[in-house]
Amino acid sequence: MTTHAVTGASSFTGRFIAGRLVATGDEVRDLTRQVLADPDRLDAALRGSDTLYNTFWIRFERGPITYAWAIERSRLLFAAARRAGVRRVVHISVINASHDAPTAYFRAKAVVEDDLVASGLAHAIVRPTVTFGPGDILVNNLAWTLRRLPVFGVPGDGRYPIQPVHVADVAEVATRAGAMSNDITLDAGGPEIFAFDDFVALVRRAVGSHSLVVHLPVVASLAAARLIGLIVRDVVLTRHEVTELQERLMFSTQPPAGTIRLGDWLATNADTLGRGWSSELDRHFRKPLEVDR
Repeated sequence: MTTHAVTGASSFTGRFIAGRLVATGDEVRDLTRQVLADPDRLDAALRGSDTLYNTFWIRFERGPITYAWAIERSRLLFAAARRAGVRRVVHISVINASHDAPTAYFRAKAVVEDDLVASGLAHAIVRPTVTFGPGDILVNNLAWTLRRLPVFGVPGDGRYPIQPVHVADVAEVATRAGAMSNDITLDAGGPEIFAFDDFVALVRRAVGSHSLVVHLPVVASLAAARLIGLIVRDVVLTRHEVTELQERLMFSTQPPAGTIRLGDWLATNADTLGRGWSSELDRHFRKPLEVDR
């Protein structure tokens, strides 16, 4: 039996990675937010671990929780893995991370990728596109909005591409990469690329919404998102996320790694999708910070 460490093994991406590892008979150590904050506990948890699967990140900055903070936490994690003699690190990044990206999220992700390479640890960098699946935020909250509002505003022209990938496919790519020995960077995109308008239309049909879909200037769509945010007490959409879509960053030019089609998944999950709001702030800021983004 091989032992692995997974940051946030009970959170969104982490629990699917952990589930695949346990299904093969391996042992998983959960690096919770409390463990990550305690160097002694972190060293002990990593000692004897073959592979570290790292899903740690934040979706947006809020108060003292900044991208600089997340970068430093990542560096401490990689240093602890090196001290503990971890054989390999599988790091979950984001598609098209780069130092010249138009948003701080993507630029910060590129910094962490460089830090991992510089650490000297054997590694795989997995770059998902837009992840969906049980307990996700994007598709669920899109469905919630379409179920309840008479009008849904799409930022801009809605022609920009989006390539959703199921979280189980991301976990499959990650665990397969964990069994490799060479340093590698892999995209993890789903089998379909949609114009954003078509993506919204697919979810709208699946949940039986009669909401009128209209195109809005970005400023107006962000204002509408802030209004919804006041109702649900959450951050619904950020300016950076709109930029990432409009700059065509949310799809891969590599062959798709995933096989689960969004339409098929919606067909079996539409009855429950969007019945409740999935709160980013509740998950990551109103309690001690989760480690899966």
